[in-house]
Amino acid sequence: MKKLMCLILSAVLMLSVFAGCASQKQDADAIDYSAMTIEELKPLIKTITSGKLTMVTSPDFAPYEFYALSENNKPTLAGFDIALAHYIADFLGLELEIIPMDFDGTITELSTGKADIGMAGYSPDPEREKSMLFSDIYYTGTQCFVTTQANKDQFTAIADTNKAEYQIGAQVGSIQAKLAKANSPDADIVELGKVTDIIAEVLNGKLDGAYVETIVAEAYAKNYPDLYVAMDVPYEAAGNVVGVNKSNAPLQAAVNLAIKAAIDDGSLAQFIADANETAAGNTYEGLLSEDGVVPTEG
Repeated sequence: MKKLMCLILSAVLMLSVFAGCASQKQDADAIDYSAMTIEELKPLIKTITSGKLTMVTSPDFAPYEFYALSENNKPTLAGFDIALAHYIADFLGLELEIIPMDFDGTITELSTGKADIGMAGYSPDPEREKSMLFSDIYYTGTQCFVTTQANKDQFTAIADTNKAEYQIGAQVGSIQAKLAKANSPDADIVELGKVTDIIAEVLNGKLDGAYVETIVAEAYAKNYPDLYVAMDVPYEAAGNVVGVNKSNAPLQAAVNLAIKAAIDDGSLAQFIADANETAAGNTYEGLLSEDGVVPTEG
């Protein structure tokens, strides 16, 4: 009888513990972080490294993120995503640490909790929401189809891209890859890791065309006059967002406050204007070598 009573008491105790944990989780989920001020949020924000805001990015997407090169080819991360990331870190009172990698890797790092935020021209795609929290929209862009000046007469409407003999490029894991599959299902869709490689393949004739974000395509066209922005591509999703570590709702709310401040004080508009001007100069898009320099061919 005593043994039975002990078992019953143990079961009741375990149930009360589980109930308490569930209650705490529900309480945490019920917190409206969006109603808090930045002063209220700061003590609640836990980052991967204390005192730092770790950001992943893919620096092959001018004018969002790329390398500006000095006269002696010294690379410096540039772009309006980079400038906004510094603004956000300052707003939160944190030191910014930027880790460049391929685009697909940025999503993986966020989904596995190895980064606090990601900025790589993300659109708020519902499937991507499984891997990260979305900030508010900070920039609204459009999508386009590019080809070469020599081939521009072949592509006057989106239906012209949908031919089996065409090889059409798009970045791996991007919204442009989805647009390519939706609008050019009969074509051979070639997904590459870097926009730089996609543009190069279009220019050298290995790809007939590609789906690229308009502001990015225009930046490339300034540097490569043979590139032709053929047409806009219908796209319903609105704008670009910061990706935030899935388990960090306080950080998401703080990032939203920083974005609003950057818009309200005119900083974001200036970041975009500066990035467009810099992207028209001497730049490199892609990852640096292990010793931090622009890799040489071969």
